[in-house]
Amino acid sequence: MHMDELIKSLVEENLHPTHMELINESHKHAGHAGDNGSGQTHYKLIIVSEAYKGLSRIECHRITMIILDKAFKAGLHALSLKLSTP
Repeated sequence: MHMDELIKSLVEENLHPTHMELINESHKHAGHAGDNGSGQTHYKLIIVSEAYKGLSRIECHRITMIILDKAFKAGLHALSLKLSTP
């Protein structure tokens, strides 16, 4: 499975976002640490979800990183997050 598809499916299945944007920024990191040459290692992820309601920013990030553990194990190296509620 392509990294984009894996990240999107994990987020949709677990957070049911009302809005999600996934931006591949791997080209900005070519040749840097964590670049494995796949072009699927560095991403920016914007999520709007009711699942974050009542949680601190740290809790939102922690939950999201736990959900995306499978993507990190599959080669995701860096992820920039912008998380919010509707």
